[in-house]
Amino acid sequence: MANFTKSQVPRFSAFSVDVYQNEFLPEDGREVSAIVTVTSTGGGTGGGAPLAGATASPTGIPAPAPGAAVVIMVDCSGSMDYPPTKLRNAREATAAAIDTLPDGVEFAVVAGTHEAKEVYPGDGGLAVADARTRTAAVRSLRRLAAGGGTAIGTWLRLTDELLADAASRIRHGILLTDGRNEHESPEDLRAALEAVAGRFTCDARGVGTDWEVQEVTTIASALLGTADIVADPAHLAADFTAMMTEALGKEVADVALRLWTPVGAEVVFVKQVAPAVEDLTDRRTGAGPRAGDYPTGSWGDESRDYHVCVRVPDAGVGHEMLAARASLIVPAPDGGAPEVLGQGLVRAVWTDDLAASTAINAQVAHYTGQAELAAAIRSGLDARKSGDFDGATAKLGRAVQLAAASGNADTAKLLSKVVDVVDAATGTVRLKAKVADADEMTLETRSTKTVRVKK
Repeated sequence: MANFTKSQVPRFSAFSVDVYQNEFLPEDGREVSAIVTVTSTGGGTGGGAPLAGATASPTGIPAPAPGAAVVIMVDCSGSMDYPPTKLRNAREATAAAIDTLPDGVEFAVVAGTHEAKEVYPGDGGLAVADARTRTAAVRSLRRLAAGGGTAIGTWLRLTDELLADAASRIRHGILLTDGRNEHESPEDLRAALEAVAGRFTCDARGVGTDWEVQEVTTIASALLGTADIVADPAHLAADFTAMMTEALGKEVADVALRLWTPVGAEVVFVKQVAPAVEDLTDRRTGAGPRAGDYPTGSWGDESRDYHVCVRVPDAGVGHEMLAARASLIVPAPDGGAPEVLGQGLVRAVWTDDLAASTAINAQVAHYTGQAELAAAIRSGLDARKSGDFDGATAKLGRAVQLAAASGNADTAKLLSKVVDVVDAATGTVRLKAKVADADEMTLETRSTKTVRVKK
């Protein structure tokens, strides 16, 4: 483990990197697995003290220094008028989020239909939060009216344009939709996501039950944010306020996990496994000889776990080697060498001790199970939708078994609304005859959420 505090990150922020693994391999062993735990302390809150130069919002949230930039994208398509309370709740939620903004934070509001329109400040740029602009922004929400279709790619592109000139390090979007992305092709949305990925992070929410889970989760995944369902529009204000508070708690942007491997070794996969499962393998960008960067987004006070698997050349019993070096890095403002925020080492040691080489590290085993849990839920729900009830029963039963074994009580509770659990330990379940759309969509949306290893 190595700890670093660098001058180019806020002075209150510190990162640590810990590696958990069983480094012992059998004589012909080739694959090394490790859990890399990254912890950030002090980000966004200064360890409980306001950051230098920060001012408090009306809710007491300290303003990040030099600040954050946030764009709220509100679905204003025709379906938001059914029932009319849905758009009213969206206005109230947006107003509540705006009210949490500390002085100095840059922000804008976008109305999304089959096109995107900046509602506030309306001049093609961002407003700077203070008492006057917060009041004006809330007043402008009266202009939000339902009508038209849904083309989320246009919302994201406008958000990118607005954030492009932000003076802030932290650039974030909050996206609300209640329907399917029916007025642009999947290719158009994918192209928009590819164009804006890495330029800002984004949390996405689906309100009601008429939206497409895969669309919302794909947006959040591509933009390194969170996805969730707000089944009851009356709960939007609380959810928007929580999202805004979380976004303003970020302090270090554009952080990447850099993996260096020696000659003959290669990375098999890299997955974030806590607080949610997110496969980062295909997001690698080259970082010099035998090194690659995997994006992790923005950080505040938090800890995340990553499962790294490396394939190494067989060195024979009695030999050992450095399989990988995991570094947390952030780009330098002047375009020079990136800062190293923390570093850990993944080792490989060949042994003929059967007990040592076959032992599975507890963290690796736990998160392997959590990844299988997420996959089992997705497969089970897909089978249920297609009418393969035997397959759905088997997959969701396995999910119940994994959730129980790992202590993932939240996921177990969501599963119990889709299946009747006969025996959790063996995964014996029966599909429920009737399942509320909101319950099924909640399980699907939250299927990747994980729990940490039991202590």
